[in-house]
Amino acid sequence: MSRRTPNPGANPSSSPDRADRSWASPVDTEALRAAASNTLKASPHEGRKKLIDFNYSTPGTLPGTLNIPDDALPTELHLMDYGPDAVHTATIDHPAECEALGKPESVTWLDARGLGSEDSLLQIGQTFGLHPLMLEDIVNVPHRPKIDFYDDKILIIMQMVQPKKTGSGVGSEQVSFVIGNGFLVTFQEEPEWDSFNPVRDRIRRGTGTIRTQGADYLAYALMDTIVDSFFPVLEVIGETLEDLEEEVVANPTNATIKKIHRMRRALMKLRRYIWPQRSVINGLIRDSDDLICPEVRVYLQDVYDHIVQVVDIIENYREIASSLMDVYLSSINNRMNEVMKLLTVISSIFIPLTFIAGVYGMNFDTEASPFNMPELGWYWGYVICLGVMGAIAALQIYLFWKRGWFDNFSTTRR
Repeated sequence: MSRRTPNPGANPSSSPDRADRSWASPVDTEALRAAASNTLKASPHEGRKKLIDFNYSTPGTLPGTLNIPDDALPTELHLMDYGPDAVHTATIDHPAECEALGKPESVTWLDARGLGSEDSLLQIGQTFGLHPLMLEDIVNVPHRPKIDFYDDKILIIMQMVQPKKTGSGVGSEQVSFVIGNGFLVTFQEEPEWDSFNPVRDRIRRGTGTIRTQGADYLAYALMDTIVDSFFPVLEVIGETLEDLEEEVVANPTNATIKKIHRMRRALMKLRRYIWPQRSVINGLIRDSDDLICPEVRVYLQDVYDHIVQVVDIIENYREIASSLMDVYLSSINNRMNEVMKLLTVISSIFIPLTFIAGVYGMNFDTEASPFNMPELGWYWGYVICLGVMGAIAALQIYLFWKRGWFDNFSTTRR
C-alpha cells in the first residue's frame, strides 16, 4: 500500500468538490434538524443525566489494554478501494483481505463500524501496523478530540453530532481516523448510522477530484463532513432561540425557564464537542508530516474556518441564552410589579371608603348628645353616604387614569 502523489498542477479553488459544496450537502440535514428539535423539547427527566460522560481504564491497567464499552456493538468491516478508473466495495470478515487490494495507484479505505469486537480490532491493528495505544484511544469512548503523530501514521479522534439511536434528540458519535501511506482506517461507534455515506456516493460517481487524490484528501473530506454536521443543529437552535425571545418578553411561564435551561445545556455539549477539534485541524495544517500534502492543507484550512464559524455561532448563542435568563427574570419582576401596582391602586381606592364606613360604624348614641352623628337620622342619609363613597372612588379612578396608571396593566396570565 503506497501513497499516491497528488497532482501538483491542480488548483484547489477550482476543484469541482469546492464549487458545489455547502454545509448542508454532506449530511442528512432533515434528520439532524428533527433530532435537534426533539432535544430542545426533551422532558425534564432527560436533563438529569450527567453533563459529562467519560470512560476510563482501571488504575494500574497495562498500557494498550482495550477497555471496550459494555454497550458497544459488534464490529462491521466495510472496504472501499478506489482509483481514477475503478471503485471496489465490499463487506469483509477479516482486515487481511485489504492487503490483496492495495496498489500503488489506489486508495484503500477500511471503515470499521462498531467497537464491540475486540478480535476484529486487534486484527485491524495487526494488519495495518497500529500502535497498541492507538487502539486503546479508539475504543475509549467518549474521548476528547485529539491528534497524535506516529512514525508513519496519524491518529485523529473527532466527535460528530447525529440523531440518537435510542429515543429522540441529538447525540454524538466518536469517529477515529488512522491515516497511512495509501490507506485510511476509520472507526465509527454506530454500525446502523453511516455518517460518511455522502462521501461514498462522491467516490462511486467520481464527483470532483476525490478519486484522483490520496488518502489524506479522503480524510479531509470525511472530517469536513463531521464539522458540517454541526450547522443543521445550530440552525434549529437559532430558530428556537428566536421563539424563546418572543416567549420571554410576551408570556413567560414556568416552562420557559426549563426551555432556556435545556438550550444552555445543549450549547454547552456542542461547545465541548467542537472546541478541541480546532487544535486537531490546526495540528494537521501546521505539522510538516509527509502524509498530508500541501494541496490538502489548503482544504484543511477551509475546515478550520468552518470550525471557527461553528465556535463563534455557539458562543453567540450561549450569550443570547444567558441574556434570555436575565430577560426572563426581569419579565417576572415586571409582572410582579404590575400586580403590586394593581393591588396598590385598589387599596388606594378603598382607603377613604373604609375610613367613611369606619366613622359611621362607631354607633354613638344619638339620643345622648345632638353631636353624636345626627345624619344617622336623616331620611336620605344612607343613600347620601353611598353616593359620597362612590364619587370619591370615581374621582380616584379618574385621577389614576389621567396619570396613566392603567395603561401598562398586562392581560391576566395563568
